[in-house]
Amino acid sequence: MTRTAIASLITAAAFAVAAPLAFAQDRDDRRGDDDRVHAAAAAKADPRFRANSASLDSILADAQRRHPGRVIDVSYDDGEYDIDIRQNDGRIVELEYSARTGRLLEVDYD
Repeated sequence: MTRTAIASLITAAAFAVAAPLAFAQDRDDRRGDDDRVHAAAAAKADPRFRANSASLDSILADAQRRHPGRVIDVSYDDGEYDIDIRQNDGRIVELEYSARTGRLLEVDYD
């Protein structure tokens, strides 16, 4: 085999491995954006909304400052935001924030 053919095969193999990972990353990023939109809408739909004065954007910024990584899930329930972050070492940290005050209430690691 020639060097060009070998180089072509290596390039094709690398693309075959990398392409699905890139598409999975895009899907996760879109899912994370959808989660944020749904969580913010759920907080606004809560009858106690006026009491939910903390901004979801500021809560997410605080969560990522405390635990750098990729936000993989955001949800709202009963006056609290739950945020899951996959840290660079692969661990998942689960943070619970008060929607009213923006205060961090609880941290769990998976």
